[in-house]
Amino acid sequence: MLLLDSQALLWLLDDNPRLGRQARQAITSAQGVHVSAATVWELTIKTMLGKLTVPADLSKRLTAEGLALLSITAEHAEALRDFPELSRHDPFDRLLVAQASRTGLRLLTADQVLLDLDRDFILDASR
Repeated sequence: MLLLDSQALLWLLDDNPRLGRQARQAITSAQGVHVSAATVWELTIKTMLGKLTVPADLSKRLTAEGLALLSITAEHAEALRDFPELSRHDPFDRLLVAQASRTGLRLLTADQVLLDLDRDFILDASR
């Protein structure tokens, strides 16, 4: 089962060639592909700031595409402590790492800081 970060999600929705062959295979073969409420939150904020455009009903579109929405829990928030090396990194990314770690999901990302953690559950979306 997978958790997509915002970049991987946007690449998937746009059928962007930057989403790598292995990443696409992981998505199509996964028993479930999840998108965090944190990602919807992040993309909504970036849309409000004029940095990108996503549909106003993004969460409905995601479920229509067969993606499962992952809520944020207090346990996920507390799991941030498991990754002190990310204390100054993007808060949305920190939460995604914590969620993936606690829920047993593999995180698909192109974020080099996250990939450099060298954790087996963090996968490169560009490959």
